[in-house]
Amino acid sequence: MRSPLRSGEARRLVAAIAQVGAGLICGSLVLPMSLGQIRLRDVAAEAGLNFVLESPPTPGKRMIEAVPGGVAAFDADSDGLIDIYFTNGADAAALQKQGKQHSNRLFRNEGAFRFSDVTERSGVAGRGYSMGVAAADYDNDGDSDLFVAGVRANILFRNDGSGVFEDVTSEAGIASQDWSVAAGWFDYDKDGQLDLFVVNYLDWDPADDRFCGDRDRGLRIYCSPTYYNGLPNTLYRNLGDGTFADVSRASGISQHVGKGMSVAFEDYDLDGWPDAFVANDTEGDFLFRNQGDGTFEEAGLLAGVAFASDGSPISSMGVDFEDYDNDGLPDIHVTALNRQTFPLFRNAGGGLFEDTTARSGLHRLTVSRSGWANALVDLDNDGLRDLFVATSHVNDLAEQFENAAYEQANAVFRNAGGGTFEDVSDSVAAFLPAAHRGAAFADFDGDGRVDIVVSVLGGSAELWRNETLNRNRWLGVRLAGVTSNAHGIGARVRARNQVATVSASVGYASASLVPVHFGLGRSSDPLRVQINWPSGIEQTVDVTDLDRVVSVREPIARPP
Repeated sequence: MRSPLRSGEARRLVAAIAQVGAGLICGSLVLPMSLGQIRLRDVAAEAGLNFVLESPPTPGKRMIEAVPGGVAAFDADSDGLIDIYFTNGADAAALQKQGKQHSNRLFRNEGAFRFSDVTERSGVAGRGYSMGVAAADYDNDGDSDLFVAGVRANILFRNDGSGVFEDVTSEAGIASQDWSVAAGWFDYDKDGQLDLFVVNYLDWDPADDRFCGDRDRGLRIYCSPTYYNGLPNTLYRNLGDGTFADVSRASGISQHVGKGMSVAFEDYDLDGWPDAFVANDTEGDFLFRNQGDGTFEEAGLLAGVAFASDGSPISSMGVDFEDYDNDGLPDIHVTALNRQTFPLFRNAGGGLFEDTTARSGLHRLTVSRSGWANALVDLDNDGLRDLFVATSHVNDLAEQFENAAYEQANAVFRNAGGGTFEDVSDSVAAFLPAAHRGAAFADFDGDGRVDIVVSVLGGSAELWRNETLNRNRWLGVRLAGVTSNAHGIGARVRARNQVATVSASVGYASASLVPVHFGLGRSSDPLRVQINWPSGIEQTVDVTDLDRVVSVREPIARPP
């Protein structure tokens, strides 16, 4: 007798059937209904990406169970192919990993959309209850390192250049006893060394046994963050010798207590200094404006991004800081729970934002959804950034308490131009409900189409291969800093009417350290790429051959 399908296998079988049903069958060939429409297909099983995020709900409903799931897309072994790293949970009581099922996992990209598990030999299985991940080359030696945020156990992994990592947390001076959910790398003082911003969440104790839910029905749910005190975030300055100094107090960061979930970086006021946006859960969001002297002022309320349009705080989860309307100014998109919508703040210039959630169409399209990871990313290479959101409610018993589903299907909102979005989720892929959390975005097979990897609480990870068919052109730009940091994080890159800032921080507790991607539409005309490096150097590169990744090295000479 054949064994029954596991839940992940069943979901993929249904997805495959639905994918066939979405096309026109001609003999053994399945053709898409309409060329040019965004198409994604989950290929995790055939790609060898067999990962389950081991943090399922338990009867005790410990707060930490509901919020892990960071994912990183980065080149671990410097072979030019983008690899995938998943954070993982642990025993919820002991906060310790109890075996390989709890290991953080690294999958090496073997090419041709095949991945192999290299966790053991790479040394990144980790320890403790892991949450988020940040990827960057913090020591400027040319390879990508990892920082893993966790519950009282943050980890810094240094890459030796071959894809083997060493835990250097203690010697680097960044050990922590806080509950950290996410982190990000940026060069806040522009000294060429990447600094580390750690996002801290709640003052929660493992011994806490607070009951939330309905005792009469015997239904226990995760408590609201409103029952707990928040924590200030942490800023570590890179000293350039492998160690870091905690400058949270001196910089002004620790003066602001929140309930942080994610962070994204941009120079929103175009003054030449990188700023930081922190998504807070049930508290006003923070916009830390870099004052250029090593200090930050919190400008969220004055800039118009601290609260939703009705003035109320929301359960902010993920954030992306990108220019969705191609006006050259970075905008902010945030995910939250159902009935709160996913706010979209348009940068109006002058350090101010306007809430365009309703005008863009996202208010009505997202009000019934709950979101975690998100990214403004051009999925069809038409030159406009679309919006992907990994969705799920936070409580596994949501249906017992409100008109909301716990497991939800991912969503794709196509950028229709004119500052508006349309929901194309049903035509994009055979998305099925699951407890989605983190996500990373990269062109894993080098075909010029951005693919997506998503983590699932208690379920199989999803790897959405982009199979969109059209004749749109594209360009990837990979930077190599000399005076600036090694990957040019913080550089502003312009191609035609599009501007992007190099950053690895995206969505919910995740990282995408990949070449900057530009969809160029149908135009085959040569283009001029303009780069403003963090060092202050301005550079232009003429590109005549499109549909490829160009590597650009920072000039050595500083401007006069």
